[in-house]
Amino acid sequence: MKILVLNSGSSSLKYQVIDMDTEEMLVKGNYERIGQGNSFLTHKVNGEKHKFEHPAKDHEQAIKFVLTRLVNPHYGVLENLEELSGIGHRVVHGGEKFAEPVLITDEVMDEIEKCSELAPLHNPAAILGMKACKKLAPNIKMVAVFDTAFHQTLSKERYIYPIPYEYYKKYGIRKYGFHGTSHEYVAYRVAELLGKDVKDLKIVNCHLGQGASICAINKGVSVETSMGLTPLGGIPMGTRSGDLDPSVVTYIMKKENLSPDEMERILNKQSGVFGISQVSVDFRDIENDAAAGGTHAQLALDNFHYQVASYVSRCIVAMNGIDVLTFTAGVGEKGELSRETICDYFEFMGLKIDKEYNRTLKGVETEISTKDSKIKVFIIPTNEELMIARQTLKTIGNN
Repeated sequence: MKILVLNSGSSSLKYQVIDMDTEEMLVKGNYERIGQGNSFLTHKVNGEKHKFEHPAKDHEQAIKFVLTRLVNPHYGVLENLEELSGIGHRVVHGGEKFAEPVLITDEVMDEIEKCSELAPLHNPAAILGMKACKKLAPNIKMVAVFDTAFHQTLSKERYIYPIPYEYYKKYGIRKYGFHGTSHEYVAYRVAELLGKDVKDLKIVNCHLGQGASICAINKGVSVETSMGLTPLGGIPMGTRSGDLDPSVVTYIMKKENLSPDEMERILNKQSGVFGISQVSVDFRDIENDAAAGGTHAQLALDNFHYQVASYVSRCIVAMNGIDVLTFTAGVGEKGELSRETICDYFEFMGLKIDKEYNRTLKGVETEISTKDSKIKVFIIPTNEELMIARQTLKTIGNN
């Protein structure tokens, strides 16, 4: 049984085909610059990378070309599209409407569109991908898998904001959380590695990349997470500010005479570790600059590590304990300095890592805690696409 996983961005389309009998990734690709004159596709199959410079004015044209690659005798992995058991679409925001993956219907697409105000860069693109697939492959069942769904288990006192309650009732303003498929995958994977039932574990997962979030997973469900109404909240990220005193926003707007859109752009595109370091959004560049004596770069790293550790502590409080700390995503998987510095904050709790071993690791699945550590620490490369494929297959089977 084969599942096509699609992740539609505003001008991009990422995809994988996964054989669910073996959970092997058969092909993956990324269509970039959709809607621009220089759009191109990078398609990886059988260990080979192929680049196609092929104009695509919209997602329908991009998906149509991708489908031709999938059934192509030389580049493909399917004899025909009927080999696909389903298509799983990543959707960033499902609001309060969707607490689990769902079969895609016209009504579902309408509801996803209503959430677009909360994810204006992501949800509209996902809908475009769904409509294109419906037109090009009408006989294949499609499933929407939501980044927010995993966090619908948060209790109300943890997701409500201390603002007039009417804004929650009128506009749905509350904490939603994101990176749900990643957090869920890591939780179940580390339980598997430990040979334990995920329901017997208290896990804090650090999804650290250009976008970053922390999640407390107790008995297999999310009970606290750092991102909020949008992916801007929580810990600092590559260019996103994370949480701030709200007055910072209004104060800068008044001083600089900024519109809401201009302020939003500063918080999303010019802040985070980039805003402090004034160097780069890439942690490797920031670390290199800090090593060369860059004070702003070092300050950006120190702030990031402290904020992550602070939110990990909040997650520990939410579960009244912790069994496992996990690191995933670009910085979590490859940033040995960040892992070590964050873990140092918890030495008082008996957490110990093998620092020499940790410094040799980039992107590998392994335990880095010592045998006498009171808290297990793992690096778990995330696999959101596999999680989406699993949930797609399960949802199709249940309907």
